[in-house]
Amino acid sequence: MPEPPQIPADIDLQRVPRHVACVMDGNGRWASQRNLPRTEGHAAGEVALLDTVNGALDIGVRWLTMFAFSTENWRRPADEVRYLMGFNESLLVRRRDELHEKGVRIRFAGRRDWRVPKRVLRRMDESAELTARNRRMTLTMAFNYGGRAEIVDAVRRLVRDGVPAERVDERALAARLYHTDMPDPDLVVRTSGEFRISNFLLWELAYSELVFTEVLWPDFRRRDLFDAVAEYQRRERRYGGVRG
Repeated sequence: MPEPPQIPADIDLQRVPRHVACVMDGNGRWASQRNLPRTEGHAAGEVALLDTVNGALDIGVRWLTMFAFSTENWRRPADEVRYLMGFNESLLVRRRDELHEKGVRIRFAGRRDWRVPKRVLRRMDESAELTARNRRMTLTMAFNYGGRAEIVDAVRRLVRDGVPAERVDERALAARLYHTDMPDPDLVVRTSGEFRISNFLLWELAYSELVFTEVLWPDFRRRDLFDAVAEYQRRERRYGGVRG
């Protein structure tokens, strides 16, 4: 039998964030520090991703969103972009059965435009269909995703739906985001020591707690996730109000 998960004593399992989102940054720097091609950093990030998912499952996180490929990442060198397309496709093939067995629902957020190879879209659809009934945790991969693009797409839906200007409010726009059932992130973690949002979930993180870590993504493990959750639990969330 597998050993029970080792949950740190400083985590209150009654106050675990429902939704954690993560900007997986630092793959290139990790590779450069080892005199390796940038692609080796992306490959090493697979271990970090799976360990983070398993750690989130251990403590009961219900929603986990990972920034896998941004709308700006198309500006990277062509050979790196090709590698990332192939890597993400093979990652789904290698890992989706394992995630399915653990009760993880896999979903994707982002634009399905001409730049994404059709074979990658097929793998995405297969993974989403395979895991659609799972409810232990929803793992959303933000792929060809940009926060501004999501808002623009929501506004386009408002226009197509013929919503008059006086009826446009936060609820109307939120109802046209990529996944309307996804709760806003309670906690957003960014790795590699960068203090930026980088166009990630701009609408949804209005009241998210932000945690930044120096750890480069390929070195990130569940213990780092637990540290971020512990930091989240030390904060007081007031949503613009004051403590009574």
